[in-house]
Amino acid sequence: MDDYTQLAESLNSGGLEAGLRFLNQRVDHRFTAVYRLQDMVLHNVELVDKVVDDDFDRGGLQSVPLGESFCQFVLRDGFFRTSRTTGMEALNGHPHQGVMESYVGLPLMSSPDSMFGTLCHFDFAERPLSDQEFTFLQRVARLLPRYL
Repeated sequence: MDDYTQLAESLNSGGLEAGLRFLNQRVDHRFTAVYRLQDMVLHNVELVDKVVDDDFDRGGLQSVPLGESFCQFVLRDGFFRTSRTTGMEALNGHPHQGVMESYVGLPLMSSPDSMFGTLCHFDFAERPLSDQEFTFLQRVARLLPRYL
């Protein structure tokens, strides 16, 4: 059974959380999430965190103004992918530059001309994502809206 079929089975049997857990296990990034864009604010729909027991307050990840998120670049450019935000000239002045070091995000479309929000992996540490995994994530972004 290929990975795409395994993901679909996870989504069918366990819903969005199970699907995001499957995706999160494939990468080194700490977080995998789906955000919904509403009124220029990104609202977390589901978040998977590899770290269960720590003192990090995930409350700050629940709602993020679009202008303070990396998701703004997903909406503008169709994707955003970096393994190291520190030193990225395009991010100078961004409040999360160097804080959230790595980020990969893709748009989730609720219809061909209407965006639901984003699918993303992110981490405080530098985490590269292979081209192969990015291509897989692009396929996933077309599948996930059915489960939202």
